[in-house]
Amino acid sequence: MTDATTQEVPLNSALRLFEITEANLVKLERLWKEISDLTPTGIVFGKNDEYENKCRSYSEILPHLPKIKDWKPTATPLDLDDVAQMRLDAAELQEISVTVSTENEVSSPGRELGKYRFLLNQKRQEIFRDSLVSLIDSVDEDIRGIRKFIDVSEEKPEIMSGDEWDRLQSNIGQIDTLIGSSTDRAKRWFDLHRHLKFGQSQDFDDIERMDWPSVKKSLRESMYGENEPIPTDIDNFDELVTKKPIGQIVSKLQWENISPEEFERLIFSLISNEEGYENPQWLTNISAADRGRDLSVDRVSSDRLAGVIRHRVIIQCKHWLKKSVSIDDVASLQAQMKLWEPPRVDVHIIVTSGRFTTDAVSFIEKQNQSDQALRIEMWPESHIEMLLASRPNFIAEFKLR
Repeated sequence: MTDATTQEVPLNSALRLFEITEANLVKLERLWKEISDLTPTGIVFGKNDEYENKCRSYSEILPHLPKIKDWKPTATPLDLDDVAQMRLDAAELQEISVTVSTENEVSSPGRELGKYRFLLNQKRQEIFRDSLVSLIDSVDEDIRGIRKFIDVSEEKPEIMSGDEWDRLQSNIGQIDTLIGSSTDRAKRWFDLHRHLKFGQSQDFDDIERMDWPSVKKSLRESMYGENEPIPTDIDNFDELVTKKPIGQIVSKLQWENISPEEFERLIFSLISNEEGYENPQWLTNISAADRGRDLSVDRVSSDRLAGVIRHRVIIQCKHWLKKSVSIDDVASLQAQMKLWEPPRVDVHIIVTSGRFTTDAVSFIEKQNQSDQALRIEMWPESHIEMLLASRPNFIAEFKLR
């Protein structure tokens, strides 16, 4: 067995366990709907064999759900006579709180299933996140590779084939499998599959321009838990106001709290949420010495006289805490811009959690005053901290304070 195959076993094993759990959960959700449909809305005593058999099936499946965050559903459907008696007691007491409590107890299995479904989707995204990131990068690379071999001058539609096209289909299929039911499919997800199936050059154009950007945006948003809470250390802000906190504010952020990958994600989040920036994406350079990923985005400006102007921007992130970006680093990074052409790169941004040397700054300023089309922008630590000062949500999200 090869090393690659050995590495795939844990992921496939985890996927199989999620699929088994999903299957059992779907059975329980179906049974609960059928049980709910068979439950009388009023006070009805009596026996119902179909209802009881479904309840027995429900109770047999329930123990096979594994715990998530040390919790799992335990509530089972009530006996019909018990439901009728509880409703009768509530009606005699004529207390709305008792009636509400009774109906909550009757419906508790369904609410617990809803909670479990939510937790299962969260856990699935957490476990498969790294694999999804890698697959998304691979699809971006596949699309760029395929584009190089398409003859745009051909009038007759070209039938897509070759290793790159096969790999694109495989990677999309793997993404589909990994997300399972944990994420709602983007609107263009089915268009993407349809164009992959037809497999002509115009289908690839639609995939590149419309389908994949939409699907990728949806995947990115779902992977990093935009709705997940950030723990706080206070229950009541009134207590904080009473203490009247004073002192000098520390503006320097704690960059050592994040990894190079998280630094890239921070910058990606910045450009993804800013007006005037469109189609953000990660570009994977597998030959890069640091295995880092560059970011690509379209910077859009509008002018009532000139119209809409788009500049292609490549952003290179260097999470360097103890090293400044030197003139040699800039020259090396500048040479890498050719990796991402065509189309032409208009702006090259170098982002670092450190600083630039004096020589590097002089080199960049001289470059920008020359007649070369490529413009270089420097985003040192001080610039990023200025950007984040007006975006405290990112400071909290990435635990930089």
